[in-house]
Amino acid sequence: MSANEIPQPSRSTTTTAGQQPLLQRADEAEDLLNSVKDSVIQFIRAADEDAVAKGEGHGLQRDGHGPRTTLVEHHPPAKLQKLLHLPLPAQGQGKPGLLDAVRQLLAYSVNTWDQGFLDKLYAATTPSGLAADLLLSTLNTNLHVYQVSPALTLIEKQTAKTLATMFGFTGAFAGGVSQPGGSAANQSSMVIARNCLFPETKTKGYGGKRFVIFTSAHGHYSAEKAAQMFGFGSEGVKSVPVDAEGCMRPAELERMVAESLEEGETPFYVNATAGTTVLGSFDPLDAIADVCERFKLWLHVDGSWGGPVVFSERQKYKLRGAHRADTIALCPHKMMGVPLTCTFLLGRDLRQFHKGMTLPAGYLFHSDDEGGETNGHDASAVNTGADEEAHPHQDHDDVKEIYDLADLTPQCGRRGDSLKLALSWIYTGTSGYAAYIDQAFATAAHLADLVATHPRFTLVSENPPPCLQVCFYFDKWEGDGRRNSRVTEEVSRRLVPRGFMIDYAPGEEGRFFRVVVNGQTRAGTVEGLVRAIEEVGGSVEV
Repeated sequence: MSANEIPQPSRSTTTTAGQQPLLQRADEAEDLLNSVKDSVIQFIRAADEDAVAKGEGHGLQRDGHGPRTTLVEHHPPAKLQKLLHLPLPAQGQGKPGLLDAVRQLLAYSVNTWDQGFLDKLYAATTPSGLAADLLLSTLNTNLHVYQVSPALTLIEKQTAKTLATMFGFTGAFAGGVSQPGGSAANQSSMVIARNCLFPETKTKGYGGKRFVIFTSAHGHYSAEKAAQMFGFGSEGVKSVPVDAEGCMRPAELERMVAESLEEGETPFYVNATAGTTVLGSFDPLDAIADVCERFKLWLHVDGSWGGPVVFSERQKYKLRGAHRADTIALCPHKMMGVPLTCTFLLGRDLRQFHKGMTLPAGYLFHSDDEGGETNGHDASAVNTGADEEAHPHQDHDDVKEIYDLADLTPQCGRRGDSLKLALSWIYTGTSGYAAYIDQAFATAAHLADLVATHPRFTLVSENPPPCLQVCFYFDKWEGDGRRNSRVTEEVSRRLVPRGFMIDYAPGEEGRFFRVVVNGQTRAGTVEGLVRAIEEVGGSVEV
């Protein structure tokens, strides 16, 4: 083989003259998957074994180059760069090179299957989620047009429609589309709102309008980021004050909208939050919807974190009024343990998604001038003439059913992430997800009780907490926020070698711990965490 030739990894066998050689990619895939599977199962099993010890406040110590538990062998970037040897070679290293890379990756990565991973709004996936992700990678198709992804398209439409119905979107055109994350879902909703409420902006721009959006002071930063991306400017985002529980105050929203109108601005969009990032608060959706109806504003509910409580009969009351929203975002890859990423933007009327997002692309979206079914829609889906003239001036009341899903989203390249929820849902069932979520809330309440009754801890969250994060101080000093922050940061750092990883957030009296539990977190794990913080914190000097 010359230096310029590209090696062909798939083996083949010779055949008689004139015939193509047989491909043996399946055999090669079987060989590699079996080898990788052994490492993956060992990775997960180590977390299962470690769970037994977590109640003692310390994970099992394992051999490695540093302070290593099952959770992670943690090193600063400069040191890890020296330990991690993953060259991208000119000549392929085959199976040995690939397996060595897998070994290093697993050795130096955070094991989110470990009980001690209590750091972020996501955690381990589930065995069914792992299987679904493998199948999705096997299909490796783009969910942009129906022709290349027929089954995945129907699965996404059915899954999103079912989710929309659970939130009270029961109209004929209700449904949703998957999105590449919660921020993307929120941003898409903002564009759809602008283009539907002010159609001229889609082709002519803002024309001097000063658009304004409103969000909770505790809302996600994606609202401000979207404003910067879309030309509203970060000053176009108005932060609405919250109450003592961290919930948006509807009376303040109403006052601020009225003031915005008096100042000649164009308010058009309200972002309510179902499960804020720090305290897990749920905004009062019914009262916010009243304000939106009065001023004819688009109501979006960012349920990226808390939206899945809709599966729980015990918890879904927190979403009361969600059916009055125009759009809702939720991320099953967070509370439900579906593999990253899996996010949906749901809407009461997908014709609005089409109106807000569609753009003619004749090389991709093909309409059938002679009627009948097309790749992308049924016969009445798009009342189209020439492609270049159809979409901007189309009567969108004629749009009935869209199957080319990229015509409803900003991006063209779309992974079929909805399959991961669909297969996990089939495996687990609605009742299984309800139990999973209820168990997580019970564990969060248990941790809150442990903190509230411990003399050295100060609970910041409500008890029980509104969502799955519990916020608190250790050895809090009144009036000394700097000291409180130093204690929180140092204890968090010292917990990692013990097999616990937790986060912290800023507060009025310094940074406090923010511990996030999930449906797989055991009661013994949070008991061990409290014990570990007490032991580690006792030796912290500030």
